[in-house]
Amino acid sequence: MIIRTGTCSWKYDSWRGLVYSNERGINYLKEYSQHFNSVEIDQWFWSLHSMTSVSLPKEKDVIDYTASVPADFRFTIKVPNSITLTHHYKKAGDKELIPNAHFLSVDLYNSFLETIAPMTKLTGVLIFQFEYLNKQKMPGQDAFMSAFGEFASKLKKDFKVGVEIRNPNYLNDKYFGFLSEIKAVPVFLQGYYMPPVFPHLDAALKYKFDTIVVRLHGPNRSEIEEKTGGVWDRITDPKNEELVKLVAFIKNNINRKLDLYINVNNHYEGSAPLTIGRINDLMEGKEIQ
Repeated sequence: MIIRTGTCSWKYDSWRGLVYSNERGINYLKEYSQHFNSVEIDQWFWSLHSMTSVSLPKEKDVIDYTASVPADFRFTIKVPNSITLTHHYKKAGDKELIPNAHFLSVDLYNSFLETIAPMTKLTGVLIFQFEYLNKQKMPGQDAFMSAFGEFASKLKKDFKVGVEIRNPNYLNDKYFGFLSEIKAVPVFLQGYYMPPVFPHLDAALKYKFDTIVVRLHGPNRSEIEEKTGGVWDRITDPKNEELVKLVAFIKNNINRKLDLYINVNNHYEGSAPLTIGRINDLMEGKEIQ
């Protein structure tokens, strides 16, 4: 097993002293990559701004990020939500859902790939994050698999494609078999209203995926933001039992041919770098408080 543990985004001043030096004008990502071997890019997800306005990554950012990390570093990148949203987000006063004309657009996806082309060799997984799909947005699991399967059949094979769904009832053998068939990577979300990932990780292994992504998020974003005040330099909501289960899964499968990405959010325990330190301690057989 190759384990890549990193954080969800990296631009946090409150990580000075934990990850970053206190010098002014530092290259955050360059210093970050001296501590961790992967990171999740979240910023390009927020791309659907209006009925007609869609943003894609800026060339300067792509070049800067590529130049800031070593050759063995890997990015996991969230695909723009202009591709993954079935409908526009509802605004106050909206009476009906407005379909997103870019949903599963192969042309828009290819345009996105063109913008991130310099990062190709450094990209581990492109994550398609889907929101909870109610019956108004998607009739059901079969309809989702049909739509995404048709879309996936048209994609270039330059990148590994990962799928994160937020419908708990989709996490079944039919779903994992589907991902295996289209050679997609299962992306598991620990947090929000999703069930614990651990039994589903074991279920997914039956399908012999060569890559899995686990994203550690907390159950209540606003609550932990209030606790921390947006300063992410301490553990405020320890999840010892979950981390013990995660490390047990790793140790039980350490000899498998598997690339495991663990993407940790500040909202999980209060400080993503410190959570990673706690995972490392458990891997070394140490107790955590």
